[in-house]
Amino acid sequence: MARGTSRGGLIGAIRYDIQQLHVGWMALFFPRQRQQSHSVLGKWTPQSATGKAAYRGWSAVGALTVALLYPFVLFGFAARYYTSRIDRTAASLGILGVVLLSVVVWGGLAALARMRFSTEGFLAVTAAGGVATVAAALAYLTSKHGGRITTVLFAYPFGMTALFLPPVVAALYSPTLSNVVFPNSETLAVWLLDNVLTYRGIDEFLRARFDLEGLAYVGMWFGIAVPIGWLLGFLVTLANLMRPKSE
Repeated sequence: MARGTSRGGLIGAIRYDIQQLHVGWMALFFPRQRQQSHSVLGKWTPQSATGKAAYRGWSAVGALTVALLYPFVLFGFAARYYTSRIDRTAASLGILGVVLLSVVVWGGLAALARMRFSTEGFLAVTAAGGVATVAAALAYLTSKHGGRITTVLFAYPFGMTALFLPPVVAALYSPTLSNVVFPNSETLAVWLLDNVLTYRGIDEFLRARFDLEGLAYVGMWFGIAVPIGWLLGFLVTLANLMRPKSE
């Protein structure tokens, strides 16, 4: 019995989400699509033949769009869960706590680099940890003292940078890490050049100007961290619009 109820609840939640997405899609061009419980007007529908054809066509396009978009909404729900936990932890720590935690974590990495890497490697990892600490502080400030747009544009990319930068720099000087990071980074770079950055010859420009070695890996992961942060912020925002946290 409990199993059936749980299953029905899940199917009901998915149905609700899909309906809300489709209603939002219809509301982009047609008025009064969201039915309010206290309203006596009901949902608006066109009366003319041309209007009905446009309404049905837009509805069909919306059904396809929702089918493609809903998996990203699900990912947004998961991302919102983890980012909300990080937000609560950051809020409880405060700006000084966030900075101190970053110093402790990346300071530990720098101490390990001091024992195992050359002086150059130690200084590079230390500098990366410093940049990551500043990025973590900026992520906190732009999240707590800005709106949703500021959070998406700045807080999420800063957060991704704070996570990505020190390990990538450490991989430049660690044979163990480089055997994992560099081959996977090269595979990812080739895929991005062949599939994503072909617009207006961006891939050819990057291949002609840069070799994926040394600090180019750092630049690559910084370049990846920013759009990943934007994408993550967009998906969390979409989840919030789709189903507010109170629900």
